Amino acid sequence: MELTQVTDADFEEVVLKSDKPVVVDFWATWCGPCRQLKPVLEAIAAEHSEIVVVKLDVDQNQETAAAYNVISIPTVNVYKGGELVKTITGTRPKAALEKELAEYFA
Repeated sequence: MELTQVTDADFEEVVLKSDKPVVVDFWATWCGPCRQLKPVLEAIAAEHSEIVVVKLDVDQNQETAAAYNVISIPTVNVYKGGELVKTITGTRPKAALEKELAEYFA
């Protein structure tokens, strides 16, 4: 499942105004660990329709990355009700990431 790209321009509409929890992958094309995390997030997105999983390229969308103090990538932020509720930095195996996100699968 290909993840939707969000930008500085549509971040508020897609992420902050969503009625579902939104998992945002802050990544960049040159980031090796980001590429490792991509299929993990795609699998989670395909298996858990109760959340939305999107990605944001930090090189092209520096305003949003700066607003949420993303200084290391990959960073996975979870937003619920327009608020940042969880930050996960670095790559994880699928089972470990699912465990960290499990409370949002309800």
